Amino acid sequence: MVPEHDVKLKDYNSFGLPAQGRVLLRVRSQADVRRVVDHPQWGRAPKFVLGGGSNLVLTKDIEAVVLKVEIPGIRLVAEREDAWIVEAGAGVLWHEVVAWTLDQGIPGLENMALIPGTVGAAPVQNIGAYGVELKDRFESLDVVDLVTGRAVTLDARTCAFGYRDSVFKRSSTEGGLAGKCVITHVRLRCPKPWQPQLGYYDLERKMEQTGIHSPDARQVFDWVCAIRRAKLPDPAVLGNAGSFFKNPVVTPEQCRDIIARDPHVVHYPMPDGSFKLAAGWLIDACGWKGKAVGGAAVYDKQALVLVNRGGATGAEVVTLARAIQESVYGRFGIRLEPEPLVV
Repeated sequence: MVPEHDVKLKDYNSFGLPAQGRVLLRVRSQADVRRVVDHPQWGRAPKFVLGGGSNLVLTKDIEAVVLKVEIPGIRLVAEREDAWIVEAGAGVLWHEVVAWTLDQGIPGLENMALIPGTVGAAPVQNIGAYGVELKDRFESLDVVDLVTGRAVTLDARTCAFGYRDSVFKRSSTEGGLAGKCVITHVRLRCPKPWQPQLGYYDLERKMEQTGIHSPDARQVFDWVCAIRRAKLPDPAVLGNAGSFFKNPVVTPEQCRDIIARDPHVVHYPMPDGSFKLAAGWLIDACGWKGKAVGGAAVYDKQALVLVNRGGATGAEVVTLARAIQESVYGRFGIRLEPEPLVV
């Protein structure tokens, strides 16, 4: 492994925010992680694990050793009566896995098409879209401990998935694994028989527009890609980290109170009786669409997305996000929680 020094991280985060990594090491296998752990200098140094950088807001240079995870490979490891089991290296782009499975005749991941980022980051965030979350398609994953160098396989229970949450986002004081390990491989379970997940307004509208009411997995994939491309900016063109805030979950009483004041609020019932509110609608209702702080702005087509119009700093993104949070809380009494990691 050859260390790279004073690396500009602007090209390694989808927001395109300026920062430097003092030392960067490219991890392309489990053995590479163990080499880092065993190294007389790097082994004891603080470490920062970097995947695709699509869920990251950099506000400063990274003094810790940056481990840029680039582990390749996609393969079908098992076909059972109830499911296909697909394994992917942590450095593979998530969308590549979705497309690969469909090319192999394996449905199940199509609702999560075009979600940016790498496979290794997917369990950390418990990514999801259009009614399907990673936990719904999860089998197991492998991690390497950054202290001992030991490789361990973890199941869904140990990963403790929640809404845009997992054990990998929680600190050790919270019983979590944040900063303590590197995810190297993830195995996904695509269930048999396949059933389309179509219970979202945008997909229902596609069915009505096309007259296709029993779409196959490839059709759902195409619809999701079209919907996302129409709503969300391409990070290669306009820097962003996707949805910036989590959709807040409220009690039935809170939901009724908000509906009484704003009957058009977009809300979805949850299995436990609570309601999920559309954070983008709340932000838009507060008049934030298109507004900016320096080079950071609210995307004019989707208020849930913050973008880098050019030359934005991490500080400007954070200032804009906090102003939005205060505005939404002032009007609706709801505190929005950011999705990206702010460093």
